[in-house]
Amino acid sequence: MISKLPRWVEYGSFILALVAGLVNSIGLLGFKHQSVSHLSGTATLFGTGIINSDFSDVTHLALVMLSFLFGSVISGYFIRSGSLKLGRNYSGLLLLESIFLFGSIYFLSDNYSLGHYLASAACGLQNALATTYSGAVIRTTHVTGIFTDLGIMIGSKLRGEYFDKRKGLLFLLIILGFIVGGSCGAYLFSLFRFYALMVPAGICLLLALSYSVYNAKFIIKKDSK
Repeated sequence: MISKLPRWVEYGSFILALVAGLVNSIGLLGFKHQSVSHLSGTATLFGTGIINSDFSDVTHLALVMLSFLFGSVISGYFIRSGSLKLGRNYSGLLLLESIFLFGSIYFLSDNYSLGHYLASAACGLQNALATTYSGAVIRTTHVTGIFTDLGIMIGSKLRGEYFDKRKGLLFLLIILGFIVGGSCGAYLFSLFRFYALMVPAGICLLLALSYSVYNAKFIIKKDSK
């Protein structure tokens, strides 16, 4: 039941959406003006590029998509299930996401495309940290599905059905986090260029450490019963 899940789920979802908004806005401003936190636009550019662009541009877009897929594969291998459950290695995956983002700074600062691929892999890894939350699959690196699910909920409410306020709040927090992350990313990029990625990388590192501490306390409390 959604009411039994800990409150840190909402906070964590907001922060992860903030991270994705940061990375994506920096990508739109600096990675050849393309998104990296989701693939709809990239796939469209790839499709049109087959007709209108040269081989190098098409290859680059293909590698961005494959990098996102690679990050998702890593999460899929270690998580093995989309449902939220304490004890899973979320901290290790968040640490790896942080490493990918720090690595992308190094390569992007020297104008190497590998930095794009690492950033995309980081987003794919995060997006695959899906949680089945009261029947809804939550993604934190894009908000199309969130807006869709929220719209369905509002429509059902207008028809007289029950409206899950906590799930609605979760959706609003993810949307807000993504937008705030975009604004912060634009501001930070204007000041620090690609070094602005140190902020989302540092947030992921902090989340990994926080979850490790929380999970350790949960295990100790569980064993003491």
